[in-house]
Amino acid sequence: MEGTQKVSIRKDPPPMGAICADLGLVSASVRLKEVLSLAQAVARRETTVLVLGESGTGKEMVARLIHAASVRCDGPIVPVNCSALTGTLFESQLFGHVRGAFTGAHADAMGFFQAADGGTLFLDEIGDISFELQSKLLRVLQDRYVIPVGSVQPRPIDVRVVAATNCDLHQRVREGKFREDLFYRLNVITVEVPPLRERREDILPLIGHFMGRLAEFYEEPCKRLDDEVSHVLTSYNWPGNVRELINVVEHVVTVQAGDVVGLKHLPVRLLEAMNGGDSSGVFPTLDQVEHDHIRRALDLSSGEKSTAARMLGIARPRLYRKLRKYHIETGDPVN
Repeated sequence: MEGTQKVSIRKDPPPMGAICADLGLVSASVRLKEVLSLAQAVARRETTVLVLGESGTGKEMVARLIHAASVRCDGPIVPVNCSALTGTLFESQLFGHVRGAFTGAHADAMGFFQAADGGTLFLDEIGDISFELQSKLLRVLQDRYVIPVGSVQPRPIDVRVVAATNCDLHQRVREGKFREDLFYRLNVITVEVPPLRERREDILPLIGHFMGRLAEFYEEPCKRLDDEVSHVLTSYNWPGNVRELINVVEHVVTVQAGDVVGLKHLPVRLLEAMNGGDSSGVFPTLDQVEHDHIRRALDLSSGEKSTAARMLGIARPRLYRKLRKYHIETGDPVN
């Protein structure tokens, strides 16, 4: 690959399961498992990667996974929020500067590219950088060297770039707001992280994972959700995705001193969102009603699935599919 320098290969990379657990990448859903499998395959190469997804879906965690499973895992990973960089600040922070380059530049300073040398540079919100600065970034990606602000001396870099955005870069290219050549330079491999509402199987495992972490941090027993709360949280659309879920977990762990989390411990804003502005009660979704109806049939049949299926008027295979869908575990043998 043009301009790419070889890096030493680590002979004993950490297991993928351990990496995912450390990063909170809990994958019960098929969709997320496919994403993580692609990320693992991409990690073995030096290709530039573009990670797409809504805000809060975990794009940075996927970038960290790619880094941790790559030959660069012993090097640094440097995250950069591109939306916070403009003008000279963008150039200085990315490419570095020399003493006297501008007012306040009292000493030489390396930029993010040099700080990430031998590792990975994560450019978050890449779609937010200004059009005039995109050409300078493209030049660095092509030539694999930076020229610090105020200098004419190029400095070679050995960096793998992973970029991310929650905007439609195709549309920005069509609007003339994003360089087409930079888009194709970044978009060699695309990893798209689905929103939480499209992988609901991950919601309860994620909650359990982060509750476990907080219990370990506070050195206390891990709290559990009552059935009603579990139904609400798996039915909620999570507009803030995993970031919002973590905030909700921290909220309930803080306000509930006991072991069981009930509806009254959930944030009011979440209950209001579920009820069109009314937090006094939660109107059940069709999935919640079906879940409760199946649970009731199993209780009345003492867990005998054949009897429960007859009570519900459905075949046993369909009941088994429903049990898997709603994560209902009876602990009884198939009958």
